[in-house]
Amino acid sequence: MATRHGGIPGSDAEFDMFVRNILMYVSMKCDSNPPVWTHIPQEPRAALAEQYGAWHAAYEITLMPCTRPQIAEKNRLRKVLEKEVRNFINIYLRYHPAVTEEDKRNMGLNIPDTTRTPVEVPDEGPVFLIVQLGPRTLGINYQYGQGRKGSKPPGVKGARIYYGVFDRPPGDPDNIFPASIWATRCPHAITFRETDRGKRAYFALRWEAERGGEKGQSGWSEIASEIIP
Repeated sequence: MATRHGGIPGSDAEFDMFVRNILMYVSMKCDSNPPVWTHIPQEPRAALAEQYGAWHAAYEITLMPCTRPQIAEKNRLRKVLEKEVRNFINIYLRYHPAVTEEDKRNMGLNIPDTTRTPVEVPDEGPVFLIVQLGPRTLGINYQYGQGRKGSKPPGVKGARIYYGVFDRPPGDPDNIFPASIWATRCPHAITFRETDRGKRAYFALRWEAERGGEKGQSGWSEIASEIIP
């Protein structure tokens, strides 16, 4: 079924059934004894039903040989009804706790998928280059493999930059870097203390992404360094 923005069916026939189904379902829930839904006042229900009635009458005319003005009137009333039904859905149906996911499916409403797809981070860390950006400031340009600057693996939004100032090259990157920062754009600037100027800063990067509700990280990049200007 082709749909317009907001899940409204594209064809007139499907749109007619869509709105009629909502009205019938809401009536069933609100007019039962006792009522299952008590959060929808009678007035907006009646207003939507009245607007649907005007649309349906104009739509039925166009199912037979008709004139251009009759088609134009049907299209005008459809736009009015689309606005009314969207407002009705958003106010009374889409977010109210009394309306279950099953109710929404029964009414043909779009149910956004809020489950995040786990992202698989690569085994290898980013390839990166360190540049001097100004006094006390170094920039990190990273990329995915031989991609362009700032490119990332599919589904990964950024990299975590680990860094520190050392007198000699560090060994294994695990548990040696005193600081880290999340980066999503290049170059990512890091400013050091005035007392660090002329010293050598070392860096190592890892891709980082949400995976199963937790942070997932790639393997380490190579360790690289640059003098702090």
